[in-house]
Amino acid sequence: MDCIFCKIAAGEISSSRVYEDENILAFRDINPQTPVHILIIPKAHLSSCDDVNESNSAVIARIFEHIPKIAAEAGLRNGYRIISNCGEDGAQSVKHLHFHLMGGVKLPEKMA
Repeated sequence: MDCIFCKIAAGEISSSRVYEDENILAFRDINPQTPVHILIIPKAHLSSCDDVNESNSAVIARIFEHIPKIAAEAGLRNGYRIISNCGEDGAQSVKHLHFHLMGGVKLPEKMA
């Protein structure tokens, strides 16, 4: 499989890692859209939110259990946004499930 996030998780491509355990990885986005822009992925390949099911949903719960800790470590004390794009119409550019943790500035209320 030619998945850039799988290669990052495997250590084949370097990244600025901010958190890692046996199931998830969080690293800084190389093209940040906010002062703090961290991507959080399951290490196992899931193409998008559409692939989440009973057999793998525990890793998604684990991601959300760690998001507050990752945000606090990144200095996001006044709030942040979590985004996951899904599919073509959702503007998903990398076909590996990932969550954008964004903050460090007052974000606009309108998303589009």
